[in-house]
This record gives sequence, C-alpha cells and structure tokens, in this order.
Amino acid sequence: MKTSKLAEGLKGSEIIKIAGEVNALKAQGEVIYNQTIGDFDPHIFPIPTELKQAIIDAYNDNQTNYPAGNGVEPLRKSVSAFLSKHLQLEYSPNEILISGGARPLIYAIYQTILDIEDTVLYPVPSWNNDAYTYLARNKAVVIETLPENKFMPKVEDIKPHIKNVNLIALCSPLNPTGTTFDKETLLAISELVVTENKRRTAEKLKPLYVLYDQIYWQLTYENIEHFNPVSLLPEMQDYTIFIDGISKAFASTGVRVGWAFGPLHVINKMKALLSHIGAWSPKAEQVATANYLNQTEAVSTYIYQIKKELNDRLVAFYDGFQRLKNDGFPVRAIQPEAALYLTVQFDLIGKTTESGQVLNSIQEVTSYLLQEAKLAIVPFFAFGASTDSNWFRLSVGTAKKEDIPTIFDLLAKALQNLK
Repeated sequence: MKTSKLAEGLKGSEIIKIAGEVNALKAQGEVIYNQTIGDFDPHIFPIPTELKQAIIDAYNDNQTNYPAGNGVEPLRKSVSAFLSKHLQLEYSPNEILISGGARPLIYAIYQTILDIEDTVLYPVPSWNNDAYTYLARNKAVVIETLPENKFMPKVEDIKPHIKNVNLIALCSPLNPTGTTFDKETLLAISELVVTENKRRTAEKLKPLYVLYDQIYWQLTYENIEHFNPVSLLPEMQDYTIFIDGISKAFASTGVRVGWAFGPLHVINKMKALLSHIGAWSPKAEQVATANYLNQTEAVSTYIYQIKKELNDRLVAFYDGFQRLKNDGFPVRAIQPEAALYLTVQFDLIGKTTESGQVLNSIQEVTSYLLQEAKLAIVPFFAFGASTDSNWFRLSVGTAKKEDIPTIFDLLAKALQNLK
C-alpha cells in the first residue's frame, strides 16, 4: 500500500472515464456531442455581464487579501436579503457561510453533523453522496428511487430507517434527473423529521438533520414550483442546512461562490472546520457577487434568459426522444422540470450490433451510443444507482440548438442498426 486506506478506497469517476473515451475519439477527428458534464459552455452561456464587470472592478480595487472566514459581510448581507426577497427565508448574515462553491460546504456538513460510524440516508441516483459518506467514514442507508416517482424519494422510503439515521441528504431540483419534490412529498418528509426530533429531544439524543441542496432552485420551468422544508414547516429551521450558490443559475461554475445557511451553532462549527481547510471563495469574487445580487433588474433579466435557453434545449431533446419512442425504438424520457438535465432511458441490454456484439452491460450501451451515435451521456450507476439501471443523465449546458436535429438523426441510425 502506497497511500492511506481512505485514498486507496476512493472510486474513480465514471464521468472522467467517459471523458477519456470522448477525448480519444476527438483526437481521431470525430465530432462528439458531449452531453455528460453538469456545466456550461461559456461561449453559449456566459456569466452575467454585470457580474463579470464587478469581478474585474474588485480586482482593480485590489480586493485580493484573505476574506473573512465565513465570507465577507457585504456578501452575507446580500445573500440574506436575496433569500428573504425570493424565498421568504429569514436568515441573518451570521447564519450564512460562504465557501468556494457547494462542494466544501457539503463536505463540512458531513464532518460537522456526523461522527465516525454514524449513518447518512440518501436516495440514488444522486450526486456524490456516496463519495462524501465514504470520506466521512460513515455508514449509509441508500434508497434506490423509481422512475414512476421521477426518481425522487417518498416518505415511505425513509420512514422505516428514520430512527437509525443521523443525516438525510436531499437535493431538489435533483442532479442528475432534473426533477423536483412536490409539495406533499417534501412536507411529509419534513413532518417525519420533526416528529423524530421530538422523540430524540425527549430522550436527550443527538438531532436528526437534513442537508438540503437547492443549488438549482432558480432553474425551474413551466408550472414547476420549488419547495423547501423550512417554508413548508417552520419547525424544520432547527434541523435543515441548505446548500446554495451562484454556480448553476448564473452559469458561474468556475467563479466558485457558494453558501450554506442553517442553525447558527451548526454554521459556526462548519466555519471553524473550513477555516482549517482554507476552502474560501476568492475575495474579489465575493465582493463582486455581493454587488451583483443587489442588482435586482439585472438578476431578473439574466435568470429569465438562461431559463428560456435551457428549457428550449431540454424540450427539444425531450420531444426528440418522444418521436423515437413513437417510432418504436426502446427509449423514453421524463418530461423536464428543472436544472439542465434530462432523464432518458435506453433499453438496449441484449441487443446485437451490426458487428455481432451483444450489448450485455450498461457500460457497453454507453460505449455504443458514443461510438455509433457520437452521443456522450452518463449512466445513472455513476450516481450510485444499480449497475443494471438503464437510465441516463443528458446535460444541455454545452448543447447548441442547431446540433439537436443531427444528434437525433445519428441516434435513429444507431438504434436502427441494432437487432
């Protein structure tokens, strides 16, 4: 053994493996439609002009020294006001913690809430909960969700485990599916958590907390409404730690400004933990984000535009899959609700290619779609689902609208060639 057991046990990223195949094909001159990454092509989806200028202004103003450990005060104030205005969530600046994107904050929640060998419950498919649980050396209760529930967990899934878990990790809108909690389901889960915490309080036990990742909350479409536990049930404010930031709604994944908010004693401990790691968001970007969030009209205009552009792409892909399904191909998609993801199914296990290869695994299906249809997408097993799940995430943040008809021409041909 050359490194620690922890490091040796880390699983490689399936998305990185697919990226390797994509890059190899591109090196051979192939045109690949890479819909794997949960990111934006900045030439298609640039960050807001006002935010970019504010970042430049902050650097020109020499805002380059250490920021405060919990984030610069103007940003925490502007986030507090933003949450109040748009979600009617009332959190003081001291209950808000700024970091370099959502990832350090999620890691800090695991490390702050959970002791070694404590148990976290999370649904799959979901982004990176398996990795965070492993890194925090925790036990896991994994709920495999179903397409008929839009891959969102139900209260019935959680209830049998409620007395034995220490953290429930939830995300809505969900990465990788782009689907959301309905009001009734999230309220029922919240009521379950509050009831369990009343029991734990009476027995002087450690509380049960909910990690609620809502970083895509501004990107909902049509009549879809975003819900959160605290707005639905105010008693949840004592037990909910939110994850949020500018990465997705403002196409600012590389700007690295995220925030958590929740009970003050939890936020303070997360701040202490992250201060030793140094996972700060750069000061200039913090100053700029504070400036930008206060520009109500500019923010509203940008959100309207990015939602329209993302939804146009999601609907175009969804309609394309509906046409393939209607033509008798073994594919389907779940109607898009939010974020930049479409959930699609390729029921191709057991099919035979023109060369005589039988597709015996999801890895082989993924590779076939890449080789023959030039389409790169991510199987749900990369997000913790069963290795035989034939559902995939398709991301539209790098999609050009004019390429979508070509993608479906290639897909139809590739599917026709299977027996």
